[in-house]
Amino acid sequence: MARSSSFLDNLLTSPSTERYRVGFSVLFLLCVWLVVGSFSQGLPNAMLLMAAAVIGGYMAINIGANDVANNVGPAVGSGALSLGAAVLLAAVFEAAGALIAGGDVVSTIKGGIIDPTTLEDPRAFVWLMTAALLAGALWLNLATWMGAPVSTTHSIVGGVLGAGIAAGGWAIADWAVMGKIAASWVISPVMGGALAALFLFAIKKTVLYRQNLVSSARTFVPWLVAIMAWAFATYLMVKGVKKIVKVDMVEASVIGLVVAGVVFFVMRTLVGRKASTMENSAKGVNTLFTWPLIFAAALLSFAHGANDVANAIGPLAAINDAIQAGGGVVTSASIPLWVMLVGALGLAVGLMLFGPRLIKTVGSEITELDKTRAFCIALSAALTVILASQLGLPVSSTHIAIGGVFGVGFLREYLKSNYATQLHKIIEQHDPTDQERLKPFLDDFRNASVEEMEKLLKQAKKKKQQVPLSKSERKRLKKIYREEMVKRSHLVKIAAAWIITVPASAIMAAFLFFTLRGLMV
Repeated sequence: MARSSSFLDNLLTSPSTERYRVGFSVLFLLCVWLVVGSFSQGLPNAMLLMAAAVIGGYMAINIGANDVANNVGPAVGSGALSLGAAVLLAAVFEAAGALIAGGDVVSTIKGGIIDPTTLEDPRAFVWLMTAALLAGALWLNLATWMGAPVSTTHSIVGGVLGAGIAAGGWAIADWAVMGKIAASWVISPVMGGALAALFLFAIKKTVLYRQNLVSSARTFVPWLVAIMAWAFATYLMVKGVKKIVKVDMVEASVIGLVVAGVVFFVMRTLVGRKASTMENSAKGVNTLFTWPLIFAAALLSFAHGANDVANAIGPLAAINDAIQAGGGVVTSASIPLWVMLVGALGLAVGLMLFGPRLIKTVGSEITELDKTRAFCIALSAALTVILASQLGLPVSSTHIAIGGVFGVGFLREYLKSNYATQLHKIIEQHDPTDQERLKPFLDDFRNASVEEMEKLLKQAKKKKQQVPLSKSERKRLKKIYREEMVKRSHLVKIAAAWIITVPASAIMAAFLFFTLRGLMV
């Protein structure tokens, strides 16, 4: 099993298979072109509909390649899932979410960004949406190639804004909505990061910093997983299954509490059984979060497929309805099955062919993740979306998940730096003659994890161990402990990509709109 998983991982990431992945994606888009062409014969602007369908499929591929990494990346980075298993799991649940709970009606003008009724030429609406869709897809393609996880929603928002301004001038845009979207660049990652760091700190204090980790895990882990179960059950009821059943927040919370209660008793039984053989260490506690992480990856993928597939097929559905109606403006559009299939299959194809690059970035290249940290990121993602929805705050699931990764990384840096400071205070109080005797202690401390540092510091205080060093030596020692647990290069690259997503896709969409208008008029 491990050998086949390794083979699949290599197949998904090997540079030598790049041309085959590109070829398969082109084959998928060719199939979309032929299938749509087969039933659109005789329609006015049939060729435009076929082209829009291909662009919608291309957009869906790029959403799968870029956005889905946020759902499974932490599980892969922590070792709960292999890369191949994560890709297969996410592909299935993304497609299922899109097909089962994707929604019958999607607003094609995302969040009221523009007012299309002000357009003088009704045909411009079709050109506008086509340009927006292609621009969003191109930007996502570029971001994926750079290894930068960006918001697919913001990509299509920028496309609609840019093409809308090109078609109807600056007055067509709703700048109040755009202000809220800009605010989400800060709100989303800060909320996600703060919650993830808060849960990780709570786990460290209640479990990982305790002398008897096994006993603490038996007490607190069932509660932690129950909180996660409540968050995901509520999240799915509010965001993921709106097509199947409509519930308000109170009803969703009650359903979440019932699910959480069941999960609590199940986890208490499972943790109790495992406690007798579990290693009394952070590694042992980590094993308890494996299955919760796998379920979290699956549920996040399902909810993402149900919601964000609209970024690919919403504009396509609007173009389809506009062409069916003879080219008029459409503010909302029903989604036929063929359009939904283009989005669902495109998500799965993009994830399987090109998703591993971003999955590795999110899962292992920003900061080192174990199952405990990944659990906190997944939990913060669900809770942040629920909280933001109730507060009416515009947030991005991509920004929330990446903010969570950075949040746990910066917390680790802070804790390690804080423990180093405590040690320096001990150092200042002691006799230089003890330096050689305590050198092994210093070496152990320098190589210790945060949890091991805590134990070593307690041991040092208890046994009155002190390390005599000069002021200059203490400064050098501080530099040793300032370990970079968050890759600053990734932070800068991702933040830059977030900031320029809307303007970049807007500029591309405006250029594409003028190009399309020139070709069609």
